[in-house]
Amino acid sequence: MAEHHHRIRVYLASAILLLAVINTGIAAENLSQQKLTSRILQEVNENPNAGWTAAFNDRFANSTVAEFKRLLGVKPTPKNEFLGVPVVSHDISLKLPKEFDARTAWSQCSSIGRILESLSDRFCIKYNMCDPYFDNTGCSHPGCEPAYPTPKCVRKCVSGNQLWRESKHYGVSAYKVRHDPQDIMAEVYKNGPVEVAFTVYEDFAHYKSGVYKHKTGANIGGHAVKLILAGELLMMAKIIGYLQINGTEAGDGYFKIKRGMNECGIEHGVVAGLPTDRNVFNGINTSDDVLVSSF
Repeated sequence: MAEHHHRIRVYLASAILLLAVINTGIAAENLSQQKLTSRILQEVNENPNAGWTAAFNDRFANSTVAEFKRLLGVKPTPKNEFLGVPVVSHDISLKLPKEFDARTAWSQCSSIGRILESLSDRFCIKYNMCDPYFDNTGCSHPGCEPAYPTPKCVRKCVSGNQLWRESKHYGVSAYKVRHDPQDIMAEVYKNGPVEVAFTVYEDFAHYKSGVYKHKTGANIGGHAVKLILAGELLMMAKIIGYLQINGTEAGDGYFKIKRGMNECGIEHGVVAGLPTDRNVFNGINTSDDVLVSSF
């Protein structure tokens, strides 16, 4: 049983890293010299079929491709790490709205619109509680910038009067979602936001508004995002981590992307998990599910 629990934990950690959709398209030796160029703005904005608007992002002014790449957070995960991870699909008879926005459906959960993992959102959705990102209870991090090394986590709460095991929150049933757009929308509709990954190209650094579709520039790497809105023609996601684009679609950090075409691989790496009530109600656990903990 201990080995089974360990495997489940490995699967969840791997799922958060998501599928390997990334092969860098620029030679490594050129990354530190090649600049993100405003030429891309012209190529996108003069293309009548682009479907989105590009604008120069002051945040990346004078940045090299290597500096931009350092902000990307998805690393290749060996396929064997996903062996045994269930793939969830939903009943095709489920009636879905033309567009579903998790922020308005669960307006009491402000975490949905913030840079938090989707499991935190699902704690709020299921138990109507605020579940701070797990780092707040155990691992103090000086900042999200890549300049800061990842600290060693300790089994100790920030608040000295709390016990580690009694204050932790747990997830159950880590799984992938079938890459059919209907299944992805149904998952968000029924359970809340999901984590996805996509391949990042140079033009994405200049995204401003509209429905993104890769048009120009090299493949730089991959990044994780939280999918919060699904519609008939598009999806909208919130950037997770330090890569903050200057998009104006519903606020900074959001972007829209074409649905149903696996644009930049975004529909082939959907993962999620469900929260359990362990430690939620005065430490009483009423669930018999196999527990999954990140630490």
